[in-house]
Amino acid sequence: MADAGLQSVHRRIEEESKPISHVLRWFCAEPDGDISVGEIVGRLGPRAFGAILFLFSTPNLLPLPPGSSTVLGAPLVLLAPQVALRVKAPWLPRKLARRQVKTPVLAAFSRRVLPALERIERVTRPRLHFFFGPVGDRLIGLVCSLLAVVLIFPIPFGNMLPAAAIGVLSLSLVQRDGILAILGYALAAASAGVLVLAARIVVHGVQQLLSFVGAA
Repeated sequence: MADAGLQSVHRRIEEESKPISHVLRWFCAEPDGDISVGEIVGRLGPRAFGAILFLFSTPNLLPLPPGSSTVLGAPLVLLAPQVALRVKAPWLPRKLARRQVKTPVLAAFSRRVLPALERIERVTRPRLHFFFGPVGDRLIGLVCSLLAVVLIFPIPFGNMLPAAAIGVLSLSLVQRDGILAILGYALAAASAGVLVLAARIVVHGVQQLLSFVGAA
């Protein structure tokens, strides 16, 4: 009995140490049907925060129907602050945890993402550890929280940089790779720059329109 319990612990430790790509393949190998968000979180184990942020952010890099970024961004707005607050395990409202995701949808997403993800996993490793820990993880969670707020707004072509930044930063959490963290922060800075520039263009356009109307 004790041996069986020990073997179960060893199997769980081995499963939890496998990369995100392995878990995605496991989801895709399931029979056609639905899988709940809660089951996905449970399967991801201790990598849940980084992996979930990755899974909900990266689809925004693919062509999606209008409004999809708002649906995908909602869990990010809820979970990213939990990283900043150093919550031990992801908390999801019961309604969200019970929400079903169709396995064929996961399979279609995985076919697009897995090749690049597996290449990244092969070349990344734990390094530059000062980017992580109590302060580093909180900073990543804070940056992802701010970017997630941007994602929930349906901005045409304005969600790709924030989504890429969250995807890279979340993957850095899983891999504990400081090089990925640097790249993620660079993408976050670029995203902020693009948003500021877009805001200035909009404000300038409004001012020009008001001037034209006033002159008329």
